[in-house]
Amino acid sequence: MHQSAIDPAVEPALTSPESSHQDSVGLARSVASSPGDILLVDDTLDNLRILTALLSQRGYDVRGVRTGAAALMGAAAQPPDLILLDINMPGMSGYEVCQKLKENPKTSAVPVIFISALNEVLDKVKAFSVGGVDYITKPFQVEEVFARIENQLAIQRLQTQLHTRNSQLQIAEGELSEALEKSRSLNNRIAEMTTLEERNRIARDIHDSLGHALVALNIQIEAALTLWTIDAEQAYSSLQEAKQLGSKALSSVRTSVAEIRADALQGKLLEQALDALLVEFQQTSQIKTTVEIDLSYPFPNAVNIAVYRIVQEGLTNICKYALATTVHLTLTTTQKNLQLSLKDDGGGFCLEASPSGFGLQGMQERAATLGGQVTITSKTGEGCHITASFPRLSD
Repeated sequence: MHQSAIDPAVEPALTSPESSHQDSVGLARSVASSPGDILLVDDTLDNLRILTALLSQRGYDVRGVRTGAAALMGAAAQPPDLILLDINMPGMSGYEVCQKLKENPKTSAVPVIFISALNEVLDKVKAFSVGGVDYITKPFQVEEVFARIENQLAIQRLQTQLHTRNSQLQIAEGELSEALEKSRSLNNRIAEMTTLEERNRIARDIHDSLGHALVALNIQIEAALTLWTIDAEQAYSSLQEAKQLGSKALSSVRTSVAEIRADALQGKLLEQALDALLVEFQQTSQIKTTVEIDLSYPFPNAVNIAVYRIVQEGLTNICKYALATTVHLTLTTTQKNLQLSLKDDGGGFCLEASPSGFGLQGMQERAATLGGQVTITSKTGEGCHITASFPRLSD
């Protein structure tokens, strides 16, 4: 004889119309936010009817079957959110049913709660070993049943959410990897363009400076040849001047070649490279320098190299031509752009008279390659002010 599924102490309250109405109203509120599809497997028809009614009151969708074979077919056709499975059934025990459910990929993730009567032997170790997640003994307390069911459904919902989040994270990770790859590709292209432009600039510098030196050298040699038989002393002086011009040209070539080969930042951060450059500048020129640098928002290396070269070229020209006593460098970055300012109190020059002076063309070309711009403000006797701006290029 099968034992009743409901504890007699609580069964009258469950069948009372007033209590049933209160349960259905109060319980429906909690189910509205967490309904579930439950497959109920029990060979006792009364147990099926009682449990189906109780679970339906809570808003669950309940399917009841009386055999293990029917349970396997129903679960495979429409996997439920939870299975309540009686252990002792004719033909196929609950243990066997659970094992077959776990072997099927379509139903392996469905949690199974075993049901067993107190006078039956419940092999808890076997129940968990075949894939069960919990067990309930008959006759059972109704609230205990609901608590165990809702606990497993909550775990199932959390696992589903976790799976969804993991899928979303994988998609986001893929998109991020793609964006990073595009960013690397863009930075590589910018670096290549910057390198090419730098080589072109150096080539122009070599052509201009070396061409000028060689023309002067040729003039001195011609003068020496002309004066060789007329004025040996003057011819010797011309040869000495030619030698100095040749040495100057050779030094210029070596410097330019070194610039082509060398890494401008030499593996340093921009702030470190600029600090070293300014220390060398002060030691060489004895010009007082003040510096304000805020690189809170890092920029690509191609921009850093361009900034370094602009400052380097500016300081070189200040050292050679400006006759300055102070120099002030400001460098700041924001999320959108980089701003550079290099100002001296030297003699300045007339831009209208020398529009390409002070290395302006090379600076402007270098900045334009990266979408930036360089401007120079100067007047005779009022020093010189170099400003540069670089935008943060999007991917």
